[in-house]
Amino acid sequence: MLKQRVGDELWLVSQPDHAAVSGYLAAHWGNGEFARPGYFDAAPDAERLREETVLAISEHDNGWWEWEADPELDPADGLPLGLLELSQQQGLQRWHLGVPRLVEKHPFVSLLISFHAYWLFAPRCEPHADAAFFHPLFGDPSSAPLPAADLERAKRFVAEQREIQERLIAWLREDAIWSAAVRPEHLMPHVRLLQLGDALSLALCFGGDKALKLEGIPRRSWGDRVTLELVPGAARRIVCRPYPFDLDPLPVSIRGCVLPWPPERPEHFQSWWQSLPRQWIRFEYCSGTEPRA
Repeated sequence: MLKQRVGDELWLVSQPDHAAVSGYLAAHWGNGEFARPGYFDAAPDAERLREETVLAISEHDNGWWEWEADPELDPADGLPLGLLELSQQQGLQRWHLGVPRLVEKHPFVSLLISFHAYWLFAPRCEPHADAAFFHPLFGDPSSAPLPAADLERAKRFVAEQREIQERLIAWLREDAIWSAAVRPEHLMPHVRLLQLGDALSLALCFGGDKALKLEGIPRRSWGDRVTLELVPGAARRIVCRPYPFDLDPLPVSIRGCVLPWPPERPEHFQSWWQSLPRQWIRFEYCSGTEPRA
């Protein structure tokens, strides 16, 4: 659960709903300046690669389905714990469910999700981790070292993900279409694009009111990377430069619950939670500050 106070409101957005926004952004990624997913290099079936990449980005948090159905509640307010309030071990359990969930029909999807999980932890426990894959929203995690127990757990998890990735890559290389998809020219920009979709959606779920610079974003190829600058404006319009989407402006709607602050403590959570209407929190990504005619 993404749990954020925004002004005089509390926003509650489930992880799958947040991920669906990431997938929506990925489906609209690409224009005359930016390559679409699947088109960062030559591929036998670029549209199929694009489809699998968009699916991976939209499903990258599917390991949270079970938790969101019956969330752990915060004793302080009786509401679900926010993502940043959960323990590392609880988070790892979600990845153990989510990474293999779609592997039988969509091994490339599982591969991208595995890399996403891997790069959330590898920079914290590997001294020479590639900075190109630091999460674009959270930045360099070395400033927040892990406690010893968490560090050992993270090291085991990273090793497990490396083994999963090696098996999936070997499997995909046996297929004429997917052997191209696991070449670095495709795999690396698609891993980064998943990280970016996650970051762009999270930025909105956390209020969309902070200026950000998201670095190392693939434009036409892995060798052609840029920094995206996000500048919030009035009426939840966010200027993005350079502009990567196929619609300008691009409307973005997040499904969630919006409560007045401070929220009332529910006596019976599930009855209360299921009775709440879901709302659409609306934003726009755009290339300029002025609305188009």
